Amino acid sequence: MLYIKGLGVTVEIAVFAGILGIIIGCILALMKLSEPENGRKHTLGWYIATVYVDIIRGTPSVLQLLIMWFIVFSSSKNGVLVASLSFGINSGAYASEIIRAGILAVDKGQMEAGRSLGLTRGQTMREIILPQAFKNVLPPLGNEFITLIKETAIVGYVSLSDLTRTASQISSRTYEAFMPLIGAAVIYLILIKLLTLLLARFERRLRRSDIR
Repeated sequence: MLYIKGLGVTVEIAVFAGILGIIIGCILALMKLSEPENGRKHTLGWYIATVYVDIIRGTPSVLQLLIMWFIVFSSSKNGVLVASLSFGINSGAYASEIIRAGILAVDKGQMEAGRSLGLTRGQTMREIILPQAFKNVLPPLGNEFITLIKETAIVGYVSLSDLTRTASQISSRTYEAFMPLIGAAVIYLILIKLLTLLLARFERRLRRSDIR
């Protein structure tokens, strides 16, 4: 039962953080792809997104978690919420680069075609570019989510009983390290394998739709 509860905490944090990361990633990617105005080299949004990505990617995720727990949300006792926000903010920086690369992989003629049909830049991006980019970014985004699940193993720093910390607690009670830790590793392996198979199946369906 302790393993099941720990797995539930791990999955809950990973799902909420993954959703938040994709939302932040989309916003940052569009900010970095925004067109400059008044002859400037880059827009204000580009600078904001670049600084955000540099800071998040340049600092350890465990340090970000501790800052969120002890400084930003020092009065909050909701560890799952704090951890989800911390990992979501972290994941958003990596997801933004994945999404940006996926958008750039779409032929530039698609934007020109959409504008020639009378669509605005925003409408063209939403209706034509992003659906095509989604197929390009699905595999790396799936890998990012898998990495996110494994990164949640550090939430024990803020006293959350995730799968890894549960294994440590069982080990301290039974005075045996091998079986509790191996048990947690097997659960992680099964979970990751199931997600990998699910993503592979989803990718095959997308490829079949391209053939049609």
